[in-house]
Amino acid sequence: MNNENGRKAKETSDFRYVGSELDLFAAAQRWKAYWSERIRPYLYGDTLEAGAGIGSNTRFLRPGVSGRWVCLEPDPGLLAQLDETLRSMDVEKRCESFCGTLKDLEKDEFFDTILYIDVLEHIEDDAGELVLAESRLRPGGRLIVLSPAHQFLFTAFDAEIGHFRRYSRATLRGRSPANLSIEAMFYLDSCGVALSAANRVLLKQSMPTKEQIGVWDKWIIPVSRIVDPILRYSLGKSIVGVWRKPNLEEPVEKSAAKA
Repeated sequence: MNNENGRKAKETSDFRYVGSELDLFAAAQRWKAYWSERIRPYLYGDTLEAGAGIGSNTRFLRPGVSGRWVCLEPDPGLLAQLDETLRSMDVEKRCESFCGTLKDLEKDEFFDTILYIDVLEHIEDDAGELVLAESRLRPGGRLIVLSPAHQFLFTAFDAEIGHFRRYSRATLRGRSPANLSIEAMFYLDSCGVALSAANRVLLKQSMPTKEQIGVWDKWIIPVSRIVDPILRYSLGKSIVGVWRKPNLEEPVEKSAAKA
């Protein structure tokens, strides 16, 4: 696909995504609506969605955000599905797709927001990836990560879809690039922790069923929406980290705000 600026997307890539859960979780509409609402206040300007997959998150994130929206996906097969998704959502003209990684972008391309939605845990050198992302942020720009939380919940499912790790506040904070300030760090889906723990101890499934995803999305997520703020977003199956690149005259602050 050619983008709005006439740049031709990279034709080939050797990368192939090992997971098979993207279509399954695309149906989790309540969950996607929930986390996207929580990060929406931090989105603005020209945005890069790294590891955009099949585009199931783009429909929740793109509306209301001005500027360019670039969907970056290194797997050519997923990119083809992504383009179909963008066409079906009638947002193709407002979104660009590109096959590759941050290293494949033009040297003069910078963004106001860079997103890693359930992506960072798939990258072995996650700290190095965030340093690279920081180098692509404009002053005042934000880096936003949504990832699975708590290493004690790591299961066969995580291994099956290529996760290297899950994160806590401490471990995600430890990946902070030196030039970014932590603006927020919080957990989501407190009630989902029990389901993940049950899978780890009892079911030990390498892949949830469509029915299990449906039950979690229909019944557990609405309850988590109520419980999470009561717990002050201190517990959850997923974690969100938001970093900000200071303007040139601002100091870098490392303290993390809650929710």
